[in-house]
Amino acid sequence: MKRIFLIVLDSVGIGEMPDAADYGDEGSNTLKTASISTFFNGMPNMRKLGYFNIDSVNIGEKEPAPLGSYARLCEASKGKDTTIGHWEIAGVISPSPLPTYPNGFPSEIITEFKKATGRDVLCNKPYSGTNVIADYGKEHMETGNLIVYTSADSVFQIAAHEDIIPIDKLYEYCQIARNILTGKHGVGRVIARPFIGEPGNFTRTGRRHDYSLTPPGITMLDELSSRGFDVLSVGKIIDIFAERGITEFVRSTDNEDGINKTLQYMDKEFNGLCFTNLVDYDMLYGHRNDIDGYAKALSYFDTRLPEILGKLGDEDILMITSDHGCDPGTPSTDHSREYVPLVMFGKPVPSGINFHTRNTFADIAATILDYFEIKDNKVSGTPMSFH
Repeated sequence: MKRIFLIVLDSVGIGEMPDAADYGDEGSNTLKTASISTFFNGMPNMRKLGYFNIDSVNIGEKEPAPLGSYARLCEASKGKDTTIGHWEIAGVISPSPLPTYPNGFPSEIITEFKKATGRDVLCNKPYSGTNVIADYGKEHMETGNLIVYTSADSVFQIAAHEDIIPIDKLYEYCQIARNILTGKHGVGRVIARPFIGEPGNFTRTGRRHDYSLTPPGITMLDELSSRGFDVLSVGKIIDIFAERGITEFVRSTDNEDGINKTLQYMDKEFNGLCFTNLVDYDMLYGHRNDIDGYAKALSYFDTRLPEILGKLGDEDILMITSDHGCDPGTPSTDHSREYVPLVMFGKPVPSGINFHTRNTFADIAATILDYFEIKDNKVSGTPMSFH
């Protein structure tokens, strides 16, 4: 029984890529920024695996005898968002970025959306998710109009108070938007953003739901599930891949819950992949430029790592990576175009191999399929062989 546990520490980039200037991200280094916080514990367990031996990662001393193997991954796709990053991890390279709307959505989109939902729209411009409900929540409650907003990412977000718009109705409106946003307006995600409370004291709830664009190619999830392997999803993986190629899933409320649910899957017998996304780094700390919060979250993961390592079986492999950067120390609150780390550990993985800089995140997908001996596959990337 072979199992791979692939954990994405969402947005933990390790330094600007050569084309970072094209994205306005010169000087970004998410991990380095978090490491300067007094709340950063040095991640001693990740260090032992070789996390800080990765090319160009200069945080403290190198581990003299890393227990795992490791690599620095370059993003071949044109983009720096969650959707494109995860698609590439799964073996699909995107030649063009997903559309973004720095001036709000065009009238033809909004008009069609209003007609289909029977509701008017508030805001329609890039906005902070917490600020938008503070600024528009009262009017939304008085009128029933939907708060529609975007960000620097390729997203169409709908915020609504759960007492005004029942959660199932909000999800229905999001599906309507998803059906409209195709072709040149095919945003990566439509996101339901429910909230509760009173004016001056609104709080977003944990019933967010993402409606993703379908991956434009065959992913490792498709390859595995079509051949009878299990593909287990923890967190928002199920949403990022529009439910395709996944045989079982659980959602998570935060990093702690995501780690706990991954540990629960580790107690289960299955043959295949468990794919986990831990989103707090990005959602709670990177986008809010909270360096100390980011450092605490990284340190917390490191304290839980021994539990994960302790549950690995003889044929199990642990892979820890990321999908882009989101440097909390730069003026921008957007994602950043950065290399991402990869650390691999388990009895099938030799110790201390530096696979150096890889051309694409898709090498993860190729390596996973190679381990499961799926040779005739349609994913991009080159496997890092353990044989």
